[in-house]
Amino acid sequence: MSLASLSSRPAPPPAAPAPPALEPAAPRLRAVPEGTEARGFVLYVGFDEAKAAAAGIDLGRLVTELKKVTAELAPGSETHAAVALAPTGAGGRDVEVVRLALQDPAALARYRRTAEAPPEPPSLGVVIDISRKRVLLDGESASLTYKEFELLQYLVLREGRTIERAELIGSLWADGAEGDDDVPNERTIDVHVRRLRSKLGGYEDIVRTVRGSGYRFDRHADVSIRYASTPSPDFF
Repeated sequence: MSLASLSSRPAPPPAAPAPPALEPAAPRLRAVPEGTEARGFVLYVGFDEAKAAAAGIDLGRLVTELKKVTAELAPGSETHAAVALAPTGAGGRDVEVVRLALQDPAALARYRRTAEAPPEPPSLGVVIDISRKRVLLDGESASLTYKEFELLQYLVLREGRTIERAELIGSLWADGAEGDDDVPNERTIDVHVRRLRSKLGGYEDIVRTVRGSGYRFDRHADVSIRYASTPSPDFF
């Protein structure tokens, strides 16, 4: 097809002007319950220090810049920043760690559902579960009596401190009547400790004898402790 033949055709009608671009609608708040009013909002930012450094910024500067933007867009607004901390290597998505640390109700509810759903995998070593009053040895429940668990728990909650025999008797058998055969003395308390150790099997050395003084529990690599959700008043 030549240029001449193209020019001989009637010119096409002019195209209709394009409609003006519509600005995106601003996000709307969900329905606010009756009797309440919106007083502000929370913006959770998941961004750890390593990612900030890789982006050429630090968390302090990022917070400052966000506060500046807020002040420019909404003069008179008040801002407060809180940094969420987590144990090194804890894992998980940064933003979820932030939401949990700052007690976001939705994140807490989801965490509880997730935590309760899967069964507990068998754990190697010793698990001293203070909340459930049980001891697991390589995933198997140890057949400790109530008093044996109380004895172990007393030492665990005072980790690193030598407990004298008299203190164990006075604290764990305080309700026993005088002359009761079940109440040990400083000579027979060793029998109770020996029975406890025998049920701990290959992990009996987690209860250490301090010659001439008493007993103590020191932190061991193969021992994990699950505390109750409410701190024990016995914890030192």
